[in-house]
Amino acid sequence: MTTSRYALSVGLILSLCVSSPTWSEEGNGIRPLRSTLEEALRTLPVGTHVLLDGAEIERYLSALDDVPPDWKLVYGGGHHDPGHDERLFALNRERDGKRSTREALAWPLAFLWEGQLSAFDVVEQGFRVALGPKIVKTGWGFVRFKYDDLPARLVALAGPATQVLKERITRGGPVEVDVLLFGRLIPEESVIYEFSHDEEGAGLIMPVVRIESVDYALKDSPEAAR
Repeated sequence: MTTSRYALSVGLILSLCVSSPTWSEEGNGIRPLRSTLEEALRTLPVGTHVLLDGAEIERYLSALDDVPPDWKLVYGGGHHDPGHDERLFALNRERDGKRSTREALAWPLAFLWEGQLSAFDVVEQGFRVALGPKIVKTGWGFVRFKYDDLPARLVALAGPATQVLKERITRGGPVEVDVLLFGRLIPEESVIYEFSHDEEGAGLIMPVVRIESVDYALKDSPEAAR
């Protein structure tokens, strides 16, 4: 089968199987594999704040905490500065207090983590999904959403596309997926400010979200499938 025909078969099969009413979706971690992220986004409740890029995330953080921290001031002389930890602790404590009455604290939101299809689950007849964090660079610092109450089993159901994707994985080609996570901030530990481990002096901001639902979308466009 040529690459173009193979790619087309993945796209067509996924578009057909996503709308199938016969799938089992026991538990909110066992979900159909959407053919595009756009399809997954259409499953979100009305009013969801979709936080996928830097600009969207910055607007959300502004609604929570007004302005970015002065990371240079907080960092000071670095990890060996005796006031380093105290300043970071004070930053978190101050912002936790001011944020407690903000409406944005209760907004429903959605964000992405990276995913990859792994072993085939013969019981659920779907692919287990391995997760990895997605870090977004913003004017506030690096943002990495944290999750709480994630379902124990993450399985993507590919329906009629199952055999096509099995063959792709067998040939050694990774099948990457977007993992769309939906939920709300945990009020008592809503946003954690820390320093990045990847860039000295840069800030790391971690909104902590209690997960209510999960969805999966094939990351490759059908034309890019191998």
